[in-house]
Amino acid sequence: MISIEIRYFATLRRNGLKKEVLSFKDGISVSKVLSEILIEEKDVAILLVNGIKVSFDKELKDGDIVALFPPVGGG
Repeated sequence: MISIEIRYFATLRRNGLKKEVLSFKDGISVSKVLSEILIEEKDVAILLVNGIKVSFDKELKDGDIVALFPPVGGG
């Protein structure tokens, strides 16, 4: 098992949570994590792991920090 810190921004916050630490099986990808926390890939505009922009197929390691940013609207 690995522990991953997930940081939620703006509309992706879950029940007011800005961040949480969750445990997953070794070798899990960002895509699978999103599936397990019920966030769709299309709802994530910027995805960072340890401050670096990555793809959804990035395999996570123990202690990684995943930051999820939604699309920004404006006018």
